[in-house]
Amino acid sequence: MVSLQGSLFDTASVPRLRPLDGSLRRIPLGDGAWVDHLPDWVERADLLFDELVGTVPWRSEERVMYDRTVAVPRLVAHYRTGAQLPHPLLGEAMGRLAGHYRGTQGADLATAGLCLYRDGADSVAWHGDTIGRGGREDTLVAIVSLGCRRRLALRPKAGTSPSVRFELGGGDLLVMGGTCQRTWEHAVPKTSRPVGPRLSVQFRPPGVR
Repeated sequence: MVSLQGSLFDTASVPRLRPLDGSLRRIPLGDGAWVDHLPDWVERADLLFDELVGTVPWRSEERVMYDRTVAVPRLVAHYRTGAQLPHPLLGEAMGRLAGHYRGTQGADLATAGLCLYRDGADSVAWHGDTIGRGGREDTLVAIVSLGCRRRLALRPKAGTSPSVRFELGGGDLLVMGGTCQRTWEHAVPKTSRPVGPRLSVQFRPPGVR
């Protein structure tokens, strides 16, 4: 399995979370959508990455595309409401986020989805998390990005605003809120550049995919 070199300037011996209050940067997207961004939310994210890569029961999935079945270009794992998460820091992260956004519509975070992008050929196509409540009401989707940096891009479905791009990795946090899942799409595009593995943890409300 893959592993990462830790930062020479990071002295923590275990992964831990930095404060949220006063650190998140809100970026309005238009049409009632917004994202909050916080680089390096997870301290010693390399240690968390290594533990998750080595202990999560990763599985491959397939999907039907046109007239054939193809492999989904990433490995995945899903943890439903009430399931034990693969690392205690993930439970702490979900609780902190739910507390920070208490009172925000769709902030009742309860599930975790994990994706492992093994190299630049792994990706996720343009989409919004509109299965379930996300298709009819505002929801919150929080992403913690571990490992090597990969581009996460957002674009408006109506084409009324410019696209937005983030290079996420190393413990960065990105929270999509408001109408973002209905009025915008997001993707992790393939890249021909030589890149290492990236792991994405997505916290969502119940019934949202």
